[in-house]
Amino acid sequence: MLEEKARVVAIDGSDVWIETQRRSSCGSCSAQGACGTSVLSKVMGQRRSRMRVLSDIPLRVGDEVVIGIREQALIHGSLAVYAVPIVLLLLGALTGRLGAEKWLWSNAEAASVILGVAGFAAGLLWVRRFTGRIRNDGRFQPVVLRRTSSPDLIAIK
Repeated sequence: MLEEKARVVAIDGSDVWIETQRRSSCGSCSAQGACGTSVLSKVMGQRRSRMRVLSDIPLRVGDEVVIGIREQALIHGSLAVYAVPIVLLLLGALTGRLGAEKWLWSNAEAASVILGVAGFAAGLLWVRRFTGRIRNDGRFQPVVLRRTSSPDLIAIK
């Protein structure tokens, strides 16, 4: 399970919105002085990401929490978002090319481009339906694992 610290910024019904601080691993890298990624992270600064998470724990705005997502969910999600549209684009383009040769279409390039774009669009539509299906599935969404602190808790010495 991949874990990250976050702060609850809003609660809207059953939805919990959290904010995380984007971090770069450049500080521990020996090549940080000569790396484009390091320069880019310095220019972009420390930005925050806001996202919806699932929670069975009662929370309030301001609570600090630890969120987590399964590694397998991250891999499946990445494949769905990146691989499916690209594969369908390539299959569409290949179908256009082979179809032009088999059915004697006059312009193989145009058929390849048109069917490639159609395949990519079909892939994007599939991703949209897939993300709609898994929107509330705890196996694919980040979830609150535990609360680390609350603004109402005061440390007494």
